[in-house]
Amino acid sequence: MATVEKSQSALWNPQRRTFTAGLILVITLIAFEAMGLGTALPTIVAELGAQHWYSWPFTVFLAASAIGMVIGGRQSDLRGPALPLLLALPTFAVGLVVAGAAPNILVLLTARVLQGLGGGMVIVALYVMIARVFPEEHRPAAFGALSSAWVVPALVGPVIAGVLTEQASWRWVFLGLAPLVCIGAAMLVPTARRFGARTGEPSSQRRGLPLAAVGAAGGVVLLSFAAQNPSLPSLFLGLAGIAMLAPSVRLLLPRGTLLARPGLPVMVLARGLLAGLFFTAQAFVPLALSVVHHYSPTAAGVPLTVGSLGWTAGALWQSRQRKLRREYLVATGALLVGAGTGGLAVALSVWGPHWLVFVCWALAGAGMGIGVASTSVQVLALSAERERGFNSAALQISDNLGQAALVGLGGVVVSALATSTAPTRGVVPLDLALLAGGLLTAWLLVRSGRDQTS
Repeated sequence: MATVEKSQSALWNPQRRTFTAGLILVITLIAFEAMGLGTALPTIVAELGAQHWYSWPFTVFLAASAIGMVIGGRQSDLRGPALPLLLALPTFAVGLVVAGAAPNILVLLTARVLQGLGGGMVIVALYVMIARVFPEEHRPAAFGALSSAWVVPALVGPVIAGVLTEQASWRWVFLGLAPLVCIGAAMLVPTARRFGARTGEPSSQRRGLPLAAVGAAGGVVLLSFAAQNPSLPSLFLGLAGIAMLAPSVRLLLPRGTLLARPGLPVMVLARGLLAGLFFTAQAFVPLALSVVHHYSPTAAGVPLTVGSLGWTAGALWQSRQRKLRREYLVATGALLVGAGTGGLAVALSVWGPHWLVFVCWALAGAGMGIGVASTSVQVLALSAERERGFNSAALQISDNLGQAALVGLGGVVVSALATSTAPTRGVVPLDLALLAGGLLTAWLLVRSGRDQTS
């Protein structure tokens, strides 16, 4: 208990508390924007007369964030994290203002590109800043605090966005956040100036990263579109996305990632697998609850909030674990995600108890909280100081690619096996396959932990 209290006090001591508060504020605002957009988007596309563009605000954001992550990581290694951090937040804020003033869908998509670039850069730069600001023993608590910043947006973000959209205008979902982002940026400036300067040349010169980032962005666009519009043509688009991603991934991820080599590579791979498993299963929870168990749209979204709470609980729990190897902690997270997704195969069946969904998704959320925070901590611990930007970007890119690839494949499976009136014909086999994926991920991590100790 004394160790936990010491970690928490380290976050809020006079030298770090402004940075900690700014970190939590910025992530909270990014989370509010992400949660609010889904609520406001039906009204946005209707008002702008762009219903057929419905998925594109999400898609272009993902693509731009992939580019922003690579830029943020490279600049953090070349010039220190202060420059990309202090450029990213104004870029994100400008994107919010442009979105709030958008007269048509093309301007809105441009705004989403700005938000994606800023959001991608800021998360990588903040990772590098965490490594510089907090000693290694306090980083688990820092990432626990970062995860906790999603709790309030998950609970009330959709509600606030709904009220603003109905009572005022959807534009305030964006405009109301822009001044607060600037305040968050101002809170981070003193620490960025103190800890964010360049420390030397990167330990290796990586060529082709900008082109690889564009390739990854294009691949993400195609995979995301295929996932959101499941059909036979979308299958071919998804395959084209994979073809674009394959050469890009070789440059953007640490060598040996796809082979699950022990140490840094397996951690980056595990992050992508965890994200893909969790968000693929989650994508079909509201649909199955609505059709199979006759939940209202509001009630069908409640398990997602339960999952967010579980995520935070898992992130806080991992911050207290000082003796377990991080490989075993991430393996624990993978087992919980696997158990949660496998349990959905029962809960979402016609004969299954509907209340089991809440238990399953709390477990899966806890697994994500443990796994995501622990991979972040371990990647920073295994990275040379002048490689932290690249490796942090690789972690985020693996996360995004894991989601895009597995959600896309999941959409193909469900659309091939299920119908709109009987989604469980596709969802149940998919959830069982995801359970197997969770077990495989845990096995890879345990094997890596054993190799590291032998």
